[in-house]
Amino acid sequence: MIGNNKRNLARLAIVAALATFLTPPVVNSQAQDGRQLIFHPAPIYSDFARKLAISGVVKVLVVIAPDGKIKDTKVIGGHPVLVDAVQEALKNWRYAPASSETTTVLEFHFHP
Repeated sequence: MIGNNKRNLARLAIVAALATFLTPPVVNSQAQDGRQLIFHPAPIYSDFARKLAISGVVKVLVVIAPDGKIKDTKVIGGHPVLVDAVQEALKNWRYAPASSETTTVLEFHFHP
């Protein structure tokens, strides 16, 4: 019976650890004109960042083209390792089309 409890606790610890590592960063976004975010894959928290337990906030100023693709980004702040993950993810983001360019500041909160 004690062996089963230890195994169950070990399994629970593993599941909790995996859930922590697989939880995507939290994203806060406020587009100027309220454009809807259509596709937004989360940045991948790299093994390197995980091993070093790097956490923090990455802020990026984003220019959204009329077709909904991200035209330009400017990093406002954040750890370089986390910034790389964010910039890679933003290449695939898509917003709803609009009549003109818009800008927004995105915040990505990483917690290992």
